[in-house]
Amino acid sequence: MSMLANFDFASFFAVAAAIVIGLYVVLDGFDLGVGILFPFAPRVSDRDAMMATLEPFWDGNETWLVLGGMVLLGAFPLAFAILLPAFYVPLCLMLFGLVIRGVAFEFRSQGGRFQIVWSATFAAGSFIAAFCQGAVLGAFVGRSITVSDGAFAGGPFDWLGLFSIATGLGVVAAYGLLGACWLVWKTSGSTQNFGRELMLPTLLCAGAAIVLISVWTPFAKPQIAERWFAWPDALLLAPLPIIAVLAGIGILLTRWSEREWAPLALSLLLFVTSLAGLGASVWPEAIPGVMTIWQASSMHRTQVIVAGAVVIIGPIILAYIGYGYWLFRGKTKPVPEFPPR
Repeated sequence: MSMLANFDFASFFAVAAAIVIGLYVVLDGFDLGVGILFPFAPRVSDRDAMMATLEPFWDGNETWLVLGGMVLLGAFPLAFAILLPAFYVPLCLMLFGLVIRGVAFEFRSQGGRFQIVWSATFAAGSFIAAFCQGAVLGAFVGRSITVSDGAFAGGPFDWLGLFSIATGLGVVAAYGLLGACWLVWKTSGSTQNFGRELMLPTLLCAGAAIVLISVWTPFAKPQIAERWFAWPDALLLAPLPIIAVLAGIGILLTRWSEREWAPLALSLLLFVTSLAGLGASVWPEAIPGVMTIWQASSMHRTQVIVAGAVVIIGPIILAYIGYGYWLFRGKTKPVPEFPPR
């Protein structure tokens, strides 16, 4: 018990939340990315193949979203109580996007004359969910959250601005990159070529968004500039942008390579280093400029319970999701065309 009394639960939960959010972004990212690319597919057969690559995975990927919300609520209730009303609008829109894309996924599989409607709904839901995630990220990092007496005191659209719109579109492009790389790995023929062709524009747009965030935030937030440019933090953090640049170059070089797994692996590396850079920029603040993770943390007994739940539930989720990816490894088999109705 004395060990638990001295354990830094706040740092543990911050790292755990970052890992869970990272897993959600990289796993559900390609899922949303395929939906974002849906309208650009040249043939119905390509869209059918794209849906088939997602069928075993799409609902399980969103498990990490639920786990991440549980960790934030149980471990940092004060920060959760401020951030939730601050981002009510984009979070509700995100959930709406996830719901309609899930409905469209199921109904589109039935074929029929309304298939094009469900295809459009699937693409729209994917775009909305991705954009809202990026907008929340931009508002969290780049905008000030108004707090009074420990509660959110701003308006429902304080999150909306040029920076959050740019980051929202950047995440859409980045998810599109993940989706394109996923198609290269999981499909063949015309669908794979379609993925290879879209890797370049999505990479350029995602790279532009990463550069924008990297340049904007140090100027907007002096504490972030001090973190990145002061010694010795600058030396410790320097590998992150270097690895990100090398990963981007690697994606370009392996775009038409026979190593079909390489673009996806490099795009995941690009994502992980970018998220690590954002985490390092705001550490150890739960809400930038408002409170630290220690100020926002819950009471000790709650921390022990939540930590136990994370230690038990996390490996279980990893096990069954990992088994699913292993079970459905390899190329997705071609999907037979729907019979006319």
